[in-house]
Amino acid sequence: MSLSSSTAVAESAAPTRALGFRDTAGLFGSLGVSLLLPVAATFAVLPGRPLGVTVLAIVVGAVIGSLLLGLGAAAGAREGAPTMVLLRGLLGRRLSYLPTVFNLLQCVGWATFEIFIIASAAARVLDAPRWPFVLIGGAVATLMALRPLGAFRLLARYAVWAALIAGAYLFVEVLRASPQPLSGDGGSFWTSVDLVIAMPVSWFPLVADYTRYTRSGRAAFAGAAVGYGTATIACFVLGALALAAYGAGGLDVVDALLAVPFGAVALAVLVVVEVDEAFANVYSTSVSGNNILERVDRRVLAVAVGALATLLALAVDIVSYEPFLFLIGAVFVPLVAVFAVAYFVLPRGRWDVSATAPSRPWLLIPWAAGFVAYQLTLPTLFPSAGQGWTAWWTARQEDLGIDPANGWSASLVSLAVAAVLTALFLLPGRRRAVAA
Repeated sequence: MSLSSSTAVAESAAPTRALGFRDTAGLFGSLGVSLLLPVAATFAVLPGRPLGVTVLAIVVGAVIGSLLLGLGAAAGAREGAPTMVLLRGLLGRRLSYLPTVFNLLQCVGWATFEIFIIASAAARVLDAPRWPFVLIGGAVATLMALRPLGAFRLLARYAVWAALIAGAYLFVEVLRASPQPLSGDGGSFWTSVDLVIAMPVSWFPLVADYTRYTRSGRAAFAGAAVGYGTATIACFVLGALALAAYGAGGLDVVDALLAVPFGAVALAVLVVVEVDEAFANVYSTSVSGNNILERVDRRVLAVAVGALATLLALAVDIVSYEPFLFLIGAVFVPLVAVFAVAYFVLPRGRWDVSATAPSRPWLLIPWAAGFVAYQLTLPTLFPSAGQGWTAWWTARQEDLGIDPANGWSASLVSLAVAAVLTALFLLPGRRRAVAA
């Protein structure tokens, strides 16, 4: 990636277009390589079924989610604006604060889980307490967020290659261990697909923060979709294979990877590379926060977010990870559908990302309807304190005659509901504009 000294002003209103397809694919490939994805494979594996079925669910989910991610990437390159500013053109400036708040919450959550997994893996590799690594991981991620363009260059040039080498080695070793399907009752194929979709879709509210530096919409779409999609498939499949090879004794994914010969070395490399994920979430939280707090220095926000995520990582546990993923899907999958229809299918002149962009509150309806459709298809299963939420949606399923074990894809149902309603809301206005 060739970034000149002019990139120092790339965070201004007119960002320097320094990235091409390979740069963007390398960046998102690096961002997609995360230890949290093999860990998420724990929830995507279909026990009692051939491994090929799990792999197919992973591929289907990664393709769908990465194509949705690519749409946001392309729009970011075309408009030269961060994602939350892009959403001013969809909802208006004031109403764009709502998805901004949701994005801030998910970014803090992601940064927390990233720092948690960095610290947990490092502690197991070195057989040491976890808390010092929480502090180190949080500090490094925050420092990287203060100098984001230098971090982009480092990630695209070096981090992705280190991760590829470590990942390739682990792949070879788990395959040599002759992985076998895990025993037990198989889950729903489409539920596994939904969980995988949530990963790339979680980057939709962040993607344009990076692709606004890409030279064209086509390069941004292809780079983000190919880079992140490939990494998603690789990391999920690695986690599934590791569990199948070493998980019969009740080991989790991290322990399974440590069981690989020299697995501690490869895992240590992935732990170091993992810092880029925490950095990206700290950075994008600060960028999104500027959509609301325009006069606050982004660096101040980055330090505040990094400190908060570090403190939360000291207390979080991995049990909350699965419902976190499904909740992300429920919130952002329908938002992508609304945005995609409004921006690509039914364009109406210039996309207004200015501070005076008018509100379009009616577009909150298809977004909310998509969220409801997701929950009615697959209620988010919260542990302990959140069980009331699950029970309420399960009761609504019974009221409507929806089988809780329906096996449908909540993501696809949500996408369809939100997209159709958005078209119904916008099509009359489009027809009037054409007639005029």
